[in-house]
Amino acid sequence: MVQPFFPNITLNNGTSIPQLGLGVWQAQDGAEVEVAVTAALKVGYRLIDTAAVYANEKGVGQAIRSSNVPREELFITTKLWNADQGYKNTLKAFDKSLQKLGLDYVDLYLIHWPVPAQGLFIETWKAFEELYRSGRVKAIGVSNFQPHHLDELLAVATIKPVVDQVELHPYFPQSELRAYARQHDIAIESWSPIGGRGGALLKEPILHEIGQKYGKSPAQVVIRWHLQNGLIVIPKSVHQQRIEENMAVFDFELDQSDMAAISSLETGIRVGPNPDTANFH
Repeated sequence: MVQPFFPNITLNNGTSIPQLGLGVWQAQDGAEVEVAVTAALKVGYRLIDTAAVYANEKGVGQAIRSSNVPREELFITTKLWNADQGYKNTLKAFDKSLQKLGLDYVDLYLIHWPVPAQGLFIETWKAFEELYRSGRVKAIGVSNFQPHHLDELLAVATIKPVVDQVELHPYFPQSELRAYARQHDIAIESWSPIGGRGGALLKEPILHEIGQKYGKSPAQVVIRWHLQNGLIVIPKSVHQQRIEENMAVFDFELDQSDMAAISSLETGIRVGPNPDTANFH
């Protein structure tokens, strides 16, 4: 199979990240996640996004080792869970993640949620900076941080986050956060990129119309919208056909009227928790 074209984004520390990857949230550890990651790597994905709380780092690591894809070609992201925030806890939790993945380093490590009620993300970031300086993490970032959380972090950070991974889709396009991120040279990565549970977004007539125009599915149209907005996008799937379909988005381009029509779907409604109040362990 010919290696498909995957655009990369250069992060603010010079690291290069594939713009499209596989998310493995809710994929069961063991066979399910191994089969999904194996299928993704086989068709050309190189970015795999997991997290400690997904409880499938072991399976992700197993699939990576079995794939025979050179490690330097891969971009592996994992995330620190809320209960492990704090300086010492972070260092311990990272060791555990690295051990489960069976890797010498991860490409990107993210603070999963700011959990402002805990008041620990600044202390946690200090540990992230230490991990980055040690070379065991090639880039450090955050997830679900809003501009005011980032303001707080940037005021004391000696190393700037490279990425903020957030809920983002046409219903909830995070325009204010994206403008802030552009200003601070922080890349935005979209989770729940095709609208999350229930699939209401994919039933939107306008997405079907645009899809018919290009011979593409509504999901492919939405993934293309993310890419053309300069976002990193990590659709989750454990089905080989869907994994392949989500990747077949580099042979067409949405025109300005398509982009505007998709952006007009904005409702301002999240499908996931609010980062200001999310306080789960």
